Amino acid sequence: MTVTLEGYIDVPEPRRSAIKHALPDHIQHSRAEPGCLRFDVTEDTDVPGRFHVSETFTDAAAFEAHQARIKASDWGRISAGIERHYRVTGL
Repeated sequence: MTVTLEGYIDVPEPRRSAIKHALPDHIQHSRAEPGCLRFDVTEDTDVPGRFHVSETFTDAAAFEAHQARIKASDWGRISAGIERHYRVTGL
């Protein structure tokens, strides 16, 4: 069963530059992971600092591996403490 994550993060203004700089590598690495079917992060055009996140992984194992990788990555460090508003289905 596929696992999907949908939602957004609201990045405080002082941290936006670092997030925008790190995001391309985060997306590239995530899309290259085994089991990643879709990984998109797009900046909202109406809400400053809001980034919409949409992910699909083949199964729970692939999703959990992704979560473990990002916790140990530069993205995990750069985005630490930013509140996530996500809904995960399929676990």
